[in-house]
Amino acid sequence: MGCLRRRLGATRSLPFVRRFKPREIEAATSGFSTALETGGPRGTAYRARFADGLVATVRRAAAVGGKEDDGGAAAFHRELQLLGRLNHRHVVRLRGFSEGHNRFLVFDQMENRSLKECLHDPLRTPLNWRTRLQVAIDVAAALEYLYYFCDPPVFHVTVSSSSVMMDADFVAKLSDISVIDPTDSNAASFQEGIEQRRRELVYQYGVLLLELVTGQSPGGGDGELVRWVQEPGFAGSMQRMVDADLGGTYDAGELRDLVIVARLCTRTAAHGAAAGVSIPHVLRYLQGKVEEKNRGG
Repeated sequence: MGCLRRRLGATRSLPFVRRFKPREIEAATSGFSTALETGGPRGTAYRARFADGLVATVRRAAAVGGKEDDGGAAAFHRELQLLGRLNHRHVVRLRGFSEGHNRFLVFDQMENRSLKECLHDPLRTPLNWRTRLQVAIDVAAALEYLYYFCDPPVFHVTVSSSSVMMDADFVAKLSDISVIDPTDSNAASFQEGIEQRRRELVYQYGVLLLELVTGQSPGGGDGELVRWVQEPGFAGSMQRMVDADLGGTYDAGELRDLVIVARLCTRTAAHGAAAGVSIPHVLRYLQGKVEEKNRGG
């Protein structure tokens, strides 16, 4: 499933994304007065409603590689074409772009905002256990697509509850995806970089699982949640660490499975070795557990 095999051309030849005029962007965002968030990893985001009825999220695009000259424009066009070809149920879809004094990207609107808000906003209805488990599976599926199915794997994302978005049906989708230029280094170092990013993903994913289970913000680096799950007696305190917002309504076996996966993922990165854990392994394991339960096994 090599999603990038076709040759890149000019932006006007890209059939998957729409070119918006700058005035359309300004009108759709009511003069950029509809900010959803500011200062995020991919810039300010705005809710947009276009004249044809399309409701979307508009993001001001940062200069690719820090460039705003012709080289920056070429890099932006290349990123557009690569992002426009992403096609996965659990990746936020790029709908279009705009160029002018500023550059903007137009993405599908995620009605339920970020997973972070779903987990930590006291005014939101708490996510139930089945939704949390499905989020874990959906995110793993998106990561497998980006890092193992796209050939070459030139996409990068930092996995956190902020970069996981929730649509109207609470289906999880990864956002804030960036493009890495494979021409910046030789083939060996590029492949080494891919493997390093895959190892980092495993750790980040493990931290996300802990946040789903506990409802607690993970903190930076080797945070409290990671230290807890790496303790020898972590299993004895597992029930006490479960998010109180679940009201005790969860499957104990699935809880154990998720926490054990989180332990393996975070121990892997902490020790600097893969130890056989990868995103595809995790995905197959969790999918298998769900299928087994559905069969009544």
